Amino acid sequence: MATSAVARDVVFALRQKIAKIEGTLAERLVSPADGQPVAGLLVRRNGHASPRDFFLPTGVERLDEVLGGGLPKAALIEIHGTETRNAGAAAGLALCLVSGMLKERSRPRDLVLWVGTTEMFREAGHPYAPGLASFFGISAESLLLAEAPKAADVLWIAEEAARIVEIAAVVVELRGNPRSVDLTATRRLHRRAQDSGRPVFLLRQSAAPEPTAAPVRLVVTPAPATLRQTLLGPLAGSIGAPVFAVEIGKSRTALPGSFIVEWNPDAHTLAERRDGSENRIAVVSSSRGRAHPPAQAGAVLAFKPAVGEAAGNKPSREQHPAHRRPRRTG
Repeated sequence: MATSAVARDVVFALRQKIAKIEGTLAERLVSPADGQPVAGLLVRRNGHASPRDFFLPTGVERLDEVLGGGLPKAALIEIHGTETRNAGAAAGLALCLVSGMLKERSRPRDLVLWVGTTEMFREAGHPYAPGLASFFGISAESLLLAEAPKAADVLWIAEEAARIVEIAAVVVELRGNPRSVDLTATRRLHRRAQDSGRPVFLLRQSAAPEPTAAPVRLVVTPAPATLRQTLLGPLAGSIGAPVFAVEIGKSRTALPGSFIVEWNPDAHTLAERRDGSENRIAVVSSSRGRAHPPAQAGAVLAFKPAVGEAAGNKPSREQHPAHRRPRRTG
């Protein structure tokens, strides 16, 4: 036990020294000495820097606190949708993060590149320009769309676009687990994001988690929306702002966790919804004029035959009509 504790202490000290030399964020580790998490070190080669220079705050206080300040601003960020039908939720969260970043930069000429495969756009559709402007504050003039037949071509476009200064963020949308999206390819994307100082969002629709160079992976699913709020109270039969269930699938500075966040399309901000059961809207309305479905059957158990039962007895044909076969004619 003493040898294990000393080894952990040595690894902890080495990682802190490496972070200071590289000028990157040190991992939030637990020191064996006091058992308390150590805050990440934000150090540049020319001195100390502010956390806002390294992080992209999500606006959700508890989520930013768990992530150590927010999402890395100059890095590859993975956003996973476990099923194809969750493509809207994954893309919606990416747009929320891009909108918050553009709001913070406040540069009217910033562009956003959305690149994906032809298969992905056919399955989920293209981004809707009027919706982007009204919900996320992203004008149609600032959005660039690129489409490629293969995932390898999509990655090449994203790598080249990350060098362009006018492009504030790159969104790469892929479906499934292509072979070209491996550790080497994601490492190149992550390196380009670090060199440019801007994020690259990798949307993985209907994909299984696999090793990548992204320091953060968020798994997103849609959550039930609340009723639309008015001056007189909740509006019956309405649907409120989009709500996302966000799970931290991978992070170098945080432990796994789940959050329910809601997007405010007027203020262009994310906020955590503490009570998820308040004013929920059913995803599918209940059927009318039909009886309730029967209860599910319990577990099926195999019982031993009775003691007095003969071994060779078989059920009669009357008990099993399926044994009867049609007679041949002719």
